[in-house]
Amino acid sequence: MTKRTILVSGASIAGPTLAFWLHRFGFDVTIVERADELRLGGQNIDVREAAQQVVQLMGLENKIRQANTGELGVCFVNKDNQIIGSFPKGNSDFGTAELEILRGDLAKIVYDATRDNVKYIFGDQITALADKEDKVTVTFKNSPQCSFDLVIAADGIRSTTRTLMFGNEPVLKYIGVYCCYLTIPRIESDTKWAYWYNAPESRVINLRPDNEGTTRASFSFLTPDKGYEKLNLAEQKEILKQKFADAGWQAPRILAALEESKDVYLDGISQVKAPRWTSGRCAMVGDAAYCPTPMTGMGTSLSIIGAYILAGELSRHNDHKEAFAAYEKLLRPYVEEIQNLPPGVPWIAHPKTKFGIGLLNTVIRIASSKIAKNVSKLFTVKKEKIKKERLKLPVYK
Repeated sequence: MTKRTILVSGASIAGPTLAFWLHRFGFDVTIVERADELRLGGQNIDVREAAQQVVQLMGLENKIRQANTGELGVCFVNKDNQIIGSFPKGNSDFGTAELEILRGDLAKIVYDATRDNVKYIFGDQITALADKEDKVTVTFKNSPQCSFDLVIAADGIRSTTRTLMFGNEPVLKYIGVYCCYLTIPRIESDTKWAYWYNAPESRVINLRPDNEGTTRASFSFLTPDKGYEKLNLAEQKEILKQKFADAGWQAPRILAALEESKDVYLDGISQVKAPRWTSGRCAMVGDAAYCPTPMTGMGTSLSIIGAYILAGELSRHNDHKEAFAAYEKLLRPYVEEIQNLPPGVPWIAHPKTKFGIGLLNTVIRIASSKIAKNVSKLFTVKKEKIKKERLKLPVYK
């Protein structure tokens, strides 16, 4: 029996995870990636909820643990670097997860698990799709035209492949905050804790440890959509300098490192809202389909879970239309629950005034107190049960 052929666009997390499972279920998989090589940069991410079960089934959990960033938890600090409250790893729903890892490290782990069984094409991209009755004819920028049984977009929140499949039907819902990520030199005062600092005018600075001897930093600030992501890097750096010049705490250090950093990334934080994730012989998975924003802490996990379910349903159904329908029916309620941000997000985490910051710090101080932690232990079992029931992970054979 001839294997069904599937082309996946994107070699970050969702694409290789999807390819892993598709290969296991007997498909012939090719991944096309526009970058010339595997992109190993990126900030701290984590694997949560049902995604942890998926990486266990993949046999990759131990490798992820070994590549852990070493982050011990999150400390909230004031402008004088005094700790307001701390949330140790695993002691709360907020902050550091059990499986905390750099994006590039996780990408490398999943790539290594698939490179011998999946064909990778780097330095190329899809430029046109002709979705026909029995095949999808794909035109590439650099490679010869080729046909596949199915094509899956797994290439990020601003996926160009998604546009070829669905036009402007999916929309980006900007949630009111811009965020900049960069890597800076580590200094002696940096520890294995992550640090969160609020400055007036709705500004936040984060520092997080990594396992490479450097420190991951981020700026975030509330603003209407200004299109900053479309500016060139020099213009973006100038905006960040203006926004954070008087922010205090470690802003001067980060701004000084901004000039030399090789991985500065600035973008508006948005959700992808798509009325459908499949069309004909094409589909999408991960951030391309349903990015929930970093505010949820579930972006990477959703990519892993979605890839597993999409591959699994394709293995269950000979008819791709039935598989696609099952994928959406099973996953969409879970995605919508995660995308439904709690009231006040992101504004509650970005107070505008000193008074607002004071109120937030009071809440943090109380929430991180020993009394609050002892009370929360009474409800741990119940909370864990609720978490596991958010999505019952299917078993595919």
